[in-house]
Amino acid sequence: MAAILTRTKLDISVIIPVYNEVQNIKPLYYSIKEVIEGLNKVFEIVFIDDGSSDGTNEVLKSLADDEPNVKVIRFRRNYGQTAAIAAGFDHASGEIVVTLDGDMQNDPTDIPMLIEKLNEGYDVVSGWRKNRKDNVLIRNIPSMIANNIISKMTGTQLHDYGCSLKVYTKDIAKALSLYGEMHRFIPALASIEGANIVEVPVKHHARKFGESKYNILKTFKVILDLITVVFFRKFITRPLHMFGRFGMLFFAIGSITGTYLVIDKFVFDMDIGSKPLLILSVLLVMMGVQLISSGILAEIMIRTYYESQNKTIYRVKEIYNKDD
Repeated sequence: MAAILTRTKLDISVIIPVYNEVQNIKPLYYSIKEVIEGLNKVFEIVFIDDGSSDGTNEVLKSLADDEPNVKVIRFRRNYGQTAAIAAGFDHASGEIVVTLDGDMQNDPTDIPMLIEKLNEGYDVVSGWRKNRKDNVLIRNIPSMIANNIISKMTGTQLHDYGCSLKVYTKDIAKALSLYGEMHRFIPALASIEGANIVEVPVKHHARKFGESKYNILKTFKVILDLITVVFFRKFITRPLHMFGRFGMLFFAIGSITGTYLVIDKFVFDMDIGSKPLLILSVLLVMMGVQLISSGILAEIMIRTYYESQNKTIYRVKEIYNKDD
């Protein structure tokens, strides 16, 4: 018998961001439903329509009319996968939160295995598409390189940061603040919150319907977001340590250079007015002062950040659920 929303407490929330996936919605839903019903758990499936224009929203509404454990969140426009996952986290009610893509490349039959692993005491269980069914040159090799770089820079060692199939405890999912293209770095962000993370191999399928939303230009955004993650991991509560480190270095070099020029002028009676080194020393000292000042301002902003109200990075047009 189907597990429906008959109790206040939900066991599992499944979050699925979708963008122009009209052909995948129903097959994906029923495959997930079959798997989770086998666990005998009370569950909800939350679809986040990220501004689709192909009829996806109509299919989702129809599905929600027929299935009481379906919730649909529709964005006013396309905000991206990070915002969609953030919305899912915000509106999820389950004690366990599952995320996966809406393109049917993730396999729902892996969900019980991930949940079982989570129950061993982990906070995040991340899927690893060990035998990935994507273009080797365009997707697989760049992804392998990126995963190595991200692992080294963030200190969270994973083979596959890009796999959307992940399972979280509710506490960790609710604690994460996502911006930019941060969905790729969720394990690293979770580790900042003190999460215990493990990675397990999962199945991966070639896309059957629709088109991939991957764009190589997003790589540049990912690089910038990686810098942000590294900053948050190492310096979020002490930004002056980063800015001040470079500021003191530039200030010291500029001061040493300036001292050398002063000795040249007053001890050896050398003309220093036309030397480019004079301009360089002044600029280095100014840069050092500016960086230290920026660090102090960042410290003030960080304190404001922790004391201010939380705001979402998306705007919801409607939340549709038949039982609401």
